Amino acid sequence: MSDFRRVNDSLSVSPQVSEADMARAAAEGFVLVINNRPDGEDPSQPSSATIEAAARAAGMDYLYAPVRGGPTPDQVEAVRAAVEAAGGPVLAFCRSGTRSIVTWSIGQAMTGADRQTLVDQGLQAGYDLSGVLPA
Repeated sequence: MSDFRRVNDSLSVSPQVSEADMARAAAEGFVLVINNRPDGEDPSQPSSATIEAAARAAGMDYLYAPVRGGPTPDQVEAVRAAVEAAGGPVLAFCRSGTRSIVTWSIGQAMTGADRQTLVDQGLQAGYDLSGVLPA
C-alpha cells in the first residue's frame, strides 16, 4: 500500500501506486489521479493503462503526464491545469513522488505562489523543493 503524502488541500503525492490503492484513494476523497511515471521504468511497475482502469473503475478521473528527468513547460502546465480543474483533491504519483511534487510546485510558482510556502509544503510532505524553485 502506497504512502499518500498530503501537500495541501488540493494535492497529495505518492510513490508508485498499485491497482488496489485506487479504491483507497477514491474512499479518501480523491477525484483525480495524475501519473507522472513513464511506462517501463521498472519491469515490476503496473502500466499506466492498468492504473487508469482501476482509477476510473473507482470513480476517479486520470491524467497520464509522464516526466523523464525534469518536467517540460507543457507537462508543468498540464498538471497545473488538471489540479486547478479537478474540483477536489488530487493524487499525483511517480516512482518516489519527487517528479510529481516538483512538476506541481513549478506550476504553482509560475502562477505567483509564494516560494517559501511551496518549500514548506514540500518539506511537510517529505520533499525538499529548496533547490528546485527559483529564489
